[in-house]
Amino acid sequence: MSAHLPSEELSCIYNSFDIIGDIAIIRVANYNVANAEAAAKQIMAIHKNVKTVFAQTSPVSGDFRVRELKLLAGEGKTSTKHRESGCVFAVDVRKCYFSPRLSHERSRIARLIKSGETVVNMFAGVGCFSIIIAKTAPQTKVFSIDVNPMAIKYMEESVKINRVYGKVTPLLGDSKDIINEQLQHMADRVLMPLPGKALEYLPYAVLALKPSGGWIHLYDFQHATGKEDPVEKTKLKVAQKLDSLGVDYKFVFSRVVRSTGPNWYQTALDIQVDSLPSKF
Repeated sequence: MSAHLPSEELSCIYNSFDIIGDIAIIRVANYNVANAEAAAKQIMAIHKNVKTVFAQTSPVSGDFRVRELKLLAGEGKTSTKHRESGCVFAVDVRKCYFSPRLSHERSRIARLIKSGETVVNMFAGVGCFSIIIAKTAPQTKVFSIDVNPMAIKYMEESVKINRVYGKVTPLLGDSKDIINEQLQHMADRVLMPLPGKALEYLPYAVLALKPSGGWIHLYDFQHATGKEDPVEKTKLKVAQKLDSLGVDYKFVFSRVVRSTGPNWYQTALDIQVDSLPSKF
């Protein structure tokens, strides 16, 4: 954009954007229609596969994890198909949560799964983690839960596209309720890819594990300034919660996944849980 806008206006445009299928989404600081439209046209000129460009005009929020989008250029459609790790995902960017920025985490987790494991994905969205796991690890069973009916609709479509019938089971509802009613003590591994609710739902992740224990993959948003370590701050609050539940555990792996804003980070913990306490 430096060839098209003066330097004082460049600061009003974020220096990155997401491409989901043939749709691009940008965020523009201090939203300016002219700047946003100029950026959209430049994206389409460079990325010939992009047919639509939206500006994200609100944070991702609510139980359905959706955001407000304003059309800047192109066809205006919100549904697309996104390719990742040899899989194809159907998604509506206005009605469902999807982030291409988690592609490394999705492939990392899939490589950890052993053949024959049972996995519970507590916040599955359109099923990206679940389907990549099913395609990567043979004879795996993934219970894939989301509270958003539209996410389940697109997950079911993606299950058909990727031919993982019987390996990925889409389940509509609150994962607390579904685990409590259907999935107690069934999982070798539980995924918690919703940072905003991970701590609240952690007891249900433990409840889903087999009595012999297993793994929990937890994601968190953490604020850290100066010399603070966001991963250590996440470990501290998760440890306090697990200690209060009487769970024997250890943190095997941890990392910062990405920066999400000034002094804000998304973190990941791989937690190994030993046999469950008797109250579970």
